[in-house]
Amino acid sequence: MAVNAFEGNKAETKTMLPVIEAFMNAHDLSDVTVVADAGMISAANQQAIEAAGLSFILAVKIPEVPYCVRSWQEAHPDEAFADGQIFTQPWPAGPKDQRRDQVIYYQYRHDRARRTLRGIDEQVAKAEQAVAGKTAVKRNRFIALAGATKSVNRTLEAKVRALAGLKGYATNLAACPDGTEIIPEFVIGAYHRLYLIEKAFRMSKHDLQARPIYHHKRESIEAHLTIVFAALAVSHWIETQTGWSIKKLVRTVRRYRTITIQAGPHTITAQNPLPDDVREIIAKIHLAGRH
Repeated sequence: MAVNAFEGNKAETKTMLPVIEAFMNAHDLSDVTVVADAGMISAANQQAIEAAGLSFILAVKIPEVPYCVRSWQEAHPDEAFADGQIFTQPWPAGPKDQRRDQVIYYQYRHDRARRTLRGIDEQVAKAEQAVAGKTAVKRNRFIALAGATKSVNRTLEAKVRALAGLKGYATNLAACPDGTEIIPEFVIGAYHRLYLIEKAFRMSKHDLQARPIYHHKRESIEAHLTIVFAALAVSHWIETQTGWSIKKLVRTVRRYRTITIQAGPHTITAQNPLPDDVREIIAKIHLAGRH
């Protein structure tokens, strides 16, 4: 829908708002909802988004067990979190705050907890080996150094174990696009559709070879990116129409060739016979193209 290029020494966190504003101006939009991962949003970026009056759905870092989660645990001391359980923490704006009311939703997932706990176990085991002098001390957040004394940081271990499986999502949306009251399932679902953006980024970077760019002038760089993103749009269209990934399609059809031989006044054409699945895919593309 749009391509923007910035200098390589300009941080991604400083390019977001200019791109959003250019997109809104180009399409005459009064509001958009920014959906982003915590790593893309600095505190300054979030303030700028709010100052611009934009809506957002953002992942939030969880440094401590949230109040709403801790309250639930105190009220249910013998119960474990249910898979998919959601905790809601309203964050109303104060009289002097220049922002909208916000809500933070915390969701617990068993699979996320399992992966996190496995990583913690591996890191703690490495820390214990290093403290015991069996391996060299490498960068490990569970190793506490006090002068020449090494120890395993059990306080930090307990803290991160308590947070395993939880993920936070903050929004300042007052309602869903259809006008109904905002619900956590909508917010969390919208955030997790970011995987489509990540998929497109991987496709443009690897399949379409967007990088590296061996150009030095802005015009050449922008021309290269325009070609890549035009190819990305075509690739998405083909995937939608056929149900095949562009990688599978290219690897499958590239082996089939049509050869034309000119022998004097005679033209001879030879081609590989196409299997039924390839014929069906090509027919879908031609049919969709006519519409």
